[in-house]
Amino acid sequence: MRVFAISDLHLDYAANREWLQQLPQHEYNGDVLILAGDVSDRLNLLEDAFKALTKRFAAVLFVPGNHDLWINRERLPDSFAKLDAVLAATRQHGVRTDIYRDGELAIVPLLGWYDYSFGTADDYLKAAWADYRNCQWPGHDDISLTRFFTEQNPSMSSSALQDAQQIITFSHFLPRIDVMPGRIPEKHRKIYPVLGTTILESQLRELGSRVHVYGHSHVNRHVTIDGVTYINNAFGYPSEAHFTARQLVHVS
Repeated sequence: MRVFAISDLHLDYAANREWLQQLPQHEYNGDVLILAGDVSDRLNLLEDAFKALTKRFAAVLFVPGNHDLWINRERLPDSFAKLDAVLAATRQHGVRTDIYRDGELAIVPLLGWYDYSFGTADDYLKAAWADYRNCQWPGHDDISLTRFFTEQNPSMSSSALQDAQQIITFSHFLPRIDVMPGRIPEKHRKIYPVLGTTILESQLRELGSRVHVYGHSHVNRHVTIDGVTYINNAFGYPSEAHFTARQLVHVS
């Protein structure tokens, strides 16, 4: 069994949907896919992805990204209702959102959001960042929302992790900002405050993870920091095809 990973499929774009449909039907039938969020903000496209991928892989493991929880194109009251609908779709199509075990290997999903532990959101970011318009989280700000998600994540006391010798974790959001390469221009660093939370870093370390897959930034990365290898394999928008790999990456 092999483990592959990809994130940020953004199937709202026809070119991205075409790539998904041309994936080989039988090459990955014994393998596992980590799908690290941002498939589509439209439920029908999210379900299309689940159907296509579960036909090709032995198991598909998923965490929702921020785009998956937008409600601007859905008749839903808020993003909590969208989250419920997304999770219902995973159950309907056999997509895993819990800990996956195969012998001594455990693959652990970590939910998250952003809590400004990577920086403060300025007026430019508040005006430009689409989540502020397309998500609705009644009763929560981003800091309490991050706690809402991360408090649901497993700990080492979970029975599903007993005797696991190899642990891979994955999230949509970044667990630490220094996974971003130093070459990023200063003007593009304005989005750093909404990239993730240091809570995820603490949690993956406590779990004993040695490989962590994440998405969200659209900056493909394979870097080892303090004993953990961090992998971002974002498919990205068609306009980003010149710097994203636009293919599955073999994780384990």
